[in-house]
Amino acid sequence: MDKTKGKNVAVWFEINAGDLDRASSFYETILDTKLKRETCGKNMAIFPYDPHHVSGCLIEEKGTRPAHGGVLVYLNCDGALNAVLGKVEKAGGKLLSSVIQLPEGMGSYAHIEDTEGNRIGLHAAF
Repeated sequence: MDKTKGKNVAVWFEINAGDLDRASSFYETILDTKLKRETCGKNMAIFPYDPHHVSGCLIEEKGTRPAHGGVLVYLNCDGALNAVLGKVEKAGGKLLSSVIQLPEGMGSYAHIEDTEGNRIGLHAAF
């Protein structure tokens, strides 16, 4: 029996934030959502989630360098990729790529840089 059937390979992600308020405002603005503030040894802002699905958080890490060498996280734009991309620069981020179409049935994505200097992917299924 395959013990991984029905389980996600990825279970959690963390995006470093030198300024948690600034980073939270950026993601709340572009994704039109509210992050939940928590403290668990470090200050965090948790993305909305269903307990049976993958989610993650912004984590305040003073003095860390942003993740820019490769895209580590792709965030779901619920079919509204262009609308989300339209908010990125107004919220203080940068567009790093145009929309890239994936093979049939897989949707599309684009890369951005957030207010903390992290390279992030935004994905939307059709």
